[in-house]
Amino acid sequence: MTESINGKIALVTGAAGGIGAAAAEIFAEKGAKVVVADINEEGGKATVERIVAAGGEAVFQRCNVAVEADVIALVKRAVDTYGRLDIAFNNAGIEGEAATTPNCTIENFDLNIDVNLKGVFMCMKYQINQFLAQGDGGAIVNTASVAGLVAAKGVPAYVAAKHGVVGLTKTAAIEFAKKRIRVNAVCPGGIRTEMLQRALDEKPWVEKQLLKLQPIGRLGDPAEVGKVVVFLCSDDASFVTGHAMPVDGGCVAI
Repeated sequence: MTESINGKIALVTGAAGGIGAAAAEIFAEKGAKVVVADINEEGGKATVERIVAAGGEAVFQRCNVAVEADVIALVKRAVDTYGRLDIAFNNAGIEGEAATTPNCTIENFDLNIDVNLKGVFMCMKYQINQFLAQGDGGAIVNTASVAGLVAAKGVPAYVAAKHGVVGLTKTAAIEFAKKRIRVNAVCPGGIRTEMLQRALDEKPWVEKQLLKLQPIGRLGDPAEVGKVVVFLCSDDASFVTGHAMPVDGGCVAI
């Protein structure tokens, strides 16, 4: 029952737009109080404004998930504002630059690892510590990707980082299962987010290629991923942990 979200304190990174914003708004619709985090202050504050306008409760905290001090301050903001933390959706990420493995720059590789992998690790580290201090469990969902489950040509750094997210998710899940801390990941396929739209604007032909990979015959909507995230954080998923769930229109089933 996603009704079990009601009254919980949820933290969402990368919530200025796309999947993060959609999930933050759905959490709020279900009665959660939401800490909206992003490096993009304008977009993050806009998400908060939409939540409040719809009758929900939310605050914004600027956070670069690749900076440890920012992550520590983010978890502290949740606790200082609402007294505790129950749910975390570690969604912040970047696409990086497209290049084959020998042409991928060290700078691009490092940036992907710092944001997409190390950022998730640091968020989990401090979120789990807070859950343990509270002593009554919690739920974490990390954003991986179908590129965390299968190969994807031309984005080796992104693939490496997202495979790492899946591994971190599974490891934390088994480490803390008996503490009632559940850790899962969502693995989106082609979702019509701002990030994807930037790529499509540069290379319009990419959309036709993406559609060929999606048996369902269309791109996904950010809210379709957000609803899965909220489910995984609810009591409906009380026996689900260590799972990397594709939300991809059947892409990896081919």
